[in-house]
Amino acid sequence: MARKGSTPKRIIPPDRKYGSILVQKLINKIMFNGKKNIAEEIVYTALEGAGKKINKTPVESFQGALDNVMPLVQLKSRRVGGANYQIPTEVSGDRKLILGLQWLISSARARKGMPMAKRLMLEIIDANNNTGGAIRKKEDTHKMAEANRAFAHFARF
Repeated sequence: MARKGSTPKRIIPPDRKYGSILVQKLINKIMFNGKKNIAEEIVYTALEGAGKKINKTPVESFQGALDNVMPLVQLKSRRVGGANYQIPTEVSGDRKLILGLQWLISSARARKGMPMAKRLMLEIIDANNNTGGAIRKKEDTHKMAEANRAFAHFARF
């Protein structure tokens, strides 16, 4: 059976409160088992708290955190002559956003002992200040890419 081209991009409607597509993407990533109302509550509470702490609007604080977390390079595995190499490649705009959101949420989930809204709020504040788990993940990725820069010539995809 022949392949039929690429799948069209889904258009995500903006969220109800701020009218931001980015916030809606965050809500969709936080959501478990289709419980969107709970995800919205978590995200809106976290954004409000982060906005107050940083003295910016909630969306600006989230955007600043995301800008700090989004990676410039990523590593892709490639098998060359019986060995696997981690090849550093530049990250496209959409992929940057996806990775940034994933890292922000996973590092918020890794914090324990408080409600998810508070964990997400603290992670957004930390990301704004260039600290926290998501920033550490980005820095680790960049360090690995720098260490494997010698294999960049294998990047003929």
